[in-house]
Amino acid sequence: MAPALLQAVEKSKPGLQQVGSVALVGAGPGARDLITLRGVQRLQESDVIFYDRLVDPEILDLARPSAERIYVGKAPGSHHWPQKKTSQALVSFAARGKRVVRLKCGDPGVFARGAEEINALDAAGIPYEIVPGVTAASAASAALDGFLTERGTCDTLVLATGQTAKEEGNTGWIAQLQPGTRIAIYMGVGAAENIANELIDAGLDTQVSIDIVSRAQQSDQVTAKCRASTMLDTIETYRISNPAIMFLTWPKSKTPEKSQSTVKEFR
Repeated sequence: MAPALLQAVEKSKPGLQQVGSVALVGAGPGARDLITLRGVQRLQESDVIFYDRLVDPEILDLARPSAERIYVGKAPGSHHWPQKKTSQALVSFAARGKRVVRLKCGDPGVFARGAEEINALDAAGIPYEIVPGVTAASAASAALDGFLTERGTCDTLVLATGQTAKEEGNTGWIAQLQPGTRIAIYMGVGAAENIANELIDAGLDTQVSIDIVSRAQQSDQVTAKCRASTMLDTIETYRISNPAIMFLTWPKSKTPEKSQSTVKEFR
């Protein structure tokens, strides 16, 4: 019997089923045109798409019409689908031969709990692929007409989360701030008071500049520049909310500037 025919017969035997696969796809920071070509290709090949709260609905329009769309978003204090349930669903659908896309905002490897899902897939013997995406820090930096690193000014980049900065007694993140360093804090608005107090207590109000970008690269994007001493007023005045990136920058060779607060809206 020919090898191809033999393989087809084996797959058709009762109790045997071809295993599908899972692609963890980064949707980018929100704008539909910032997803990668490979990400779009996986959406067009998929049978099932599990998508997050912050994914732009227009990105789902890029998927093939027959693909099933399942919302698994998490909001602060309200997890529509607990992480364990999401991981189990990925395994279950792929085990039935489905081509599954786990669509995540930004990059699936940056504060997206992708490792927990990969662990579940590994344990079940499910093949998977990670498709990188544009992370929010890159999008936010571009929104400021700047760069994440700048030769001679900022050559060290640290990524952190607002939850890390918010945890009481957890001040380890501030130890990363040195001349020539920029810290990008994801979802930092909820931790703004803690961040401001830590910077002021460390005597860094004039050394560290702060840039906040809310909803980077989207039509309602807002950017603001301030210091630790003016950060809370800036956030309140301009109604800045998450999703947001907060950049804390201690440049190498700039003299301290006076406290300031400015804001501009994206058009």
